[in-house]
Amino acid sequence: MSMLSEFKEFASRGNVVDLAVGVVIGGAFGKIVTSFVNDVIMPPIGLLTAGVDIKDVKLTIAGAILEGDKVVKEAVSINIGSFLNTIIDFIIIAFAIFIVVKAINKLKRPAPEAAPAEPPPPSAEETLLTEIRDLLRKQSS
Repeated sequence: MSMLSEFKEFASRGNVVDLAVGVVIGGAFGKIVTSFVNDVIMPPIGLLTAGVDIKDVKLTIAGAILEGDKVVKEAVSINIGSFLNTIIDFIIIAFAIFIVVKAINKLKRPAPEAAPAEPPPPSAEETLLTEIRDLLRKQSS
């Protein structure tokens, strides 16, 4: 089988197409959530923190080195606000996926329970041994 026909067979499988659609929709959903966090959730939080934009909150480790007005070396900082935005994005996306998976699991029908199979009838030897046991019990009582 040539590589082109092998690729065509692989790409035409339903699971691959479903995965591709999921990735595209997931990317768009991630952008929507990021916009929601940055443009809807964070501004009121910034208002509560005296107008500080949360995504600009940084912990500067080393200041920038300047020569006149020119920056020779950028400041080294830990971007706490950006990290918080990313965490909020993650929590919202994880919650949305949880809701979707929960809904899908609810829609799945439980498999019908099969009736328990009857045990096979005892073999001729077992039947004979059972009769002998019962006769011996009668004689001993």
